[in-house]
Amino acid sequence: MNIKEIQNEIIDEFSMFDDWEERYQYVIDLGKTLPLIELQYKTEDNIIKGCQSKVWLHAETKDGNVVFTADSDAILTKGLIAIMIRVFSNQSPQAILDADTAFVDDIGLKEHLSPTRANGLVSMIKQIKMYALAFSAKNQ
Repeated sequence: MNIKEIQNEIIDEFSMFDDWEERYQYVIDLGKTLPLIELQYKTEDNIIKGCQSKVWLHAETKDGNVVFTADSDAILTKGLIAIMIRVFSNQSPQAILDADTAFVDDIGLKEHLSPTRANGLVSMIKQIKMYALAFSAKNQ
């Protein structure tokens, strides 16, 4: 599946819920499915700067695609990074760099998160794109 198809799938999933309480619960449930980062990568270097909670993000390439693993010390934040990993993991660096992230607005995340969590979400996306840029440069 490409990034746009995954984003559309997430938009469809969020549209099934009537209110934000149900959507928050869904985000929390998604966090429970997060491919966890190995303990050796839970380091200061892998913490995403700009997040209120601690969020560790690790990336490596496998067969030309970027594979992300992550963890967070907050349940809602763990769900947010799980959504980002679902969208961007196992994609090529170029596809990640070219990806539009408007789906975040389409599902209403930014407007229903506290300002600090919304900033953290932007930091997550920025870090994912930085990894993709680094892997893209390495492949040239």
